[in-house]
Formats: sequence, structure tokens, C-alpha cells
Amino acid sequence: MATALPQAAASSLQKPLTPRALYQDVAERLRQQIFNRELEPGSWIDEQKLAQDYGISRTPLREALKVLAVEGLVTMKVRRGAYVTEVSADDVAQVYHLLGLMESDAAGVVARQATDEQRAELRALHDRLEKHARQRDAFFATNEQFHMKLLEFSGNRWTQQIVNDLRKVMKLNRHHSLFKQGRLAESLAEHRALMQAIESRDGEAAMRLMRAHFDNGLEAAQP
Repeated sequence: MATALPQAAASSLQKPLTPRALYQDVAERLRQQIFNRELEPGSWIDEQKLAQDYGISRTPLREALKVLAVEGLVTMKVRRGAYVTEVSADDVAQVYHLLGLMESDAAGVVARQATDEQRAELRALHDRLEKHARQRDAFFATNEQFHMKLLEFSGNRWTQQIVNDLRKVMKLNRHHSLFKQGRLAESLAEHRALMQAIESRDGEAAMRLMRAHFDNGLEAAQP
């Protein structure tokens, strides 16, 4: 016999689902402004001006800033307000180190366990990388899609969550690895070798190549 739900639980199930909260949309807009360098690392965030620009009150803006502070994109300073986080050389090195560890592990898992359909999806993303070799912004976007898809196929949602946050912090670096002349072509060559290891089901090679990919990226990201 079915057990009746407690009254509080039953009433909560009847509540309509609410649309995406305003502060989440504000957080995404701020996030993109930071990534696009419209708000530079180290710069003070003028809450009053932004609220006017967005046509909102300061309450959802402050909630959005809290979200970005948790992500590491914004630093809150007592009695001074919010600032776009400025990453140090040590910060960059630590982020690349962690990404190298987690993504190399994921690459090994995918090389050994991915289905044919998953390998084909990664191949399609890699082919798009090849087509965007001379278009830096498109290459950036496709490169990130490839890495996040590989993490998805590795099956560890906790790694996905951590890497997603670390990649946001990595975008704050003024000396992004792909900005260095010649690095984009080098990165593409490293992706080719990685893709070959994945298609050959060589987990050890995939791990080694992904780790080298991040080591090389760190070297290029340093001023």
C-alpha cells in the first residue's frame, strides 16, 4: 500500500518550477565581461555603474558577485568592494598542475573505455580544431569543448566540476598559453597525437601526452 507523503513534502511538489534566477543571468554576463577583458584582472568592480548599465538593482548584482567569488573570478575585499581576481605566476602554475593531473587521468580512462560513438564524437571535435587552426577565438572555444567532452566521457562528474572551475580561473591569466606565437600550431599537433592514442586505445600514451600538453601550455603561459 502506498504511503502518503507528509503535508510539507506534498505541498513542495505542487509548487511551480521557477525560471532561472536573475542573479544567475547577471553572473553569466559578468563572467563573459571578465573573460573578454572588458573587466580587467585586478580592476575594481563599480557596482553602482554596473547596476545602472544592466538596468537592475544592486541586490541581484551582489548575489552574482558572490557566485563569481566562489568560482575564484572575483575577490571580495572588506570595506573595499569586489575586484576581478588577479592571478599570480604561482596561481597559474598550480592550476596547470592540477589540470594536468586530472585531465591526463581522464584521457587514460577514455582511451581504454570509450565507446566507438564517443571516439567518433571526439574525432569530430578534433576535426573542427583542424579547421579553426587560423581562427584563434574559434580554436579556443572548440579546444575547450574537446577537453570538457573528454572529461564527460571519463565518467567522473566530480572531476568535471573541479576542472570547469579551474578553467575559469585559467582564463584570467594575461599570458594565456595560446596567445604565444606558434603555440596554437603546437597545441594542435599535441591534440593530433592525443587523438591517435585515444583511437588506438592506448591509455598510457594518452595519459603521457595529455600531461605533456599541459606542461607545454604552462611554459607558454608564463610571461
